Amino acid sequence: MFSLLRRNRDFRALFFGQVVSLGGDWFATVAIIGVLSDATNHSALAVAVLFVAQMIPSFLLSPLAGPVSDRIDRRVVMIVSSLLSGVAALGFLLVKPGHIWIAYVSQLIISSLSAFFAPASGAAVPNLVDPQDLPVAIRATSSLWGIMLAVGAAAGALFTHQFGRDASFVANAVSFVLAAASIALIKRRTDATNGASRRPIHPIRDSREAMAYAKGDPAMLALLFAKGGVGLAGGVVVLLTTLAVERFRSGDTGVGILLAARGIGVVLGPLWAKRYTSDSSSTVMKVCAFASVIYGMSYIGIALSPMLWLAAIGALVAHLGGGTQWALSLFAIQARASDEFRGRVLAADMALVTLASTVSYFVAALLQHVVGTGWAMSVLGIVAVLWGFTYLRFTRGLRTLPVAVAA
Repeated sequence: MFSLLRRNRDFRALFFGQVVSLGGDWFATVAIIGVLSDATNHSALAVAVLFVAQMIPSFLLSPLAGPVSDRIDRRVVMIVSSLLSGVAALGFLLVKPGHIWIAYVSQLIISSLSAFFAPASGAAVPNLVDPQDLPVAIRATSSLWGIMLAVGAAAGALFTHQFGRDASFVANAVSFVLAAASIALIKRRTDATNGASRRPIHPIRDSREAMAYAKGDPAMLALLFAKGGVGLAGGVVVLLTTLAVERFRSGDTGVGILLAARGIGVVLGPLWAKRYTSDSSSTVMKVCAFASVIYGMSYIGIALSPMLWLAAIGALVAHLGGGTQWALSLFAIQARASDEFRGRVLAADMALVTLASTVSYFVAALLQHVVGTGWAMSVLGIVAVLWGFTYLRFTRGLRTLPVAVAA
């Protein structure tokens, strides 16, 4: 990875832009969870709504965001999204008890802009690197979210403790501006030169074309559902914050530790996935299925943990599985999809997993209210385990298809 960053200035600019933006995000996430927790007497629902505000725009806007990333200069899309996000991030400074709705509105705006940034940046990667460097580039970018979750969450907890939550919100806003400045340095084209990329945007038609493209490739269609188990069990993340506050009595510091452990797992996942990036789609799907099982079983263990450090180890192992699944399925989709459809397919992939996660957040909050945090976490863990074995069975016939078919 370091060799690629040193050799390729365009990829380096994109990578650095994502680093500072994600780092700022996690600074703000730890701080805003603390604000909401204090203002609502540690309500899991209040935190669940925040996570929903982070996720739901990717689902609702995917019919537009995907075509935009395939029709408009992806570099421009990323720069504009970053700058507008920096403005919206300043809204967190206005969140006070009695006005927590501002947090949700600000997060919705940022997440809506991210819904355009994510497919544009993902679709741009294969055009910024040489073919032989693509596996390294995808591993680097897919692990970046976890790296900055680990580093940003831990640093955010310390930074917030030392300088206050408002300082964290300002750091987040500044990070978006720095990200835009870095991405502006990219010189290479971020999209292929073809007639389709110049066609007018028509969300419904473009989305139908992408779905027809995916349906015509059984492996691609199966890969779009690879993250379903982790998505449907994703509400456990909301419950992690409740465990930190209620069971372990550790406040923002405990939240930061559990989120950091989660991030370390996401970092290690792509490293584990590295060995499978040249294998068949069948192998990729098998690994994704077992990763879902690991994720679910780990969270069942976390539900039984009497100590913070045991829960942190469980979170690390769970997201080692989740990170492996994320990186491997993302690599297979990016390598397999043609440039003409890549942005729309990636947007569809994100839409499916965010829809599943959104449902899971509300289910987690409801279960936590009815049966308690431990039981709620166990139920969602079982969902991930069952999905893993079900996915393994239904993808059994896809045994000889290569990962990459696109030029």
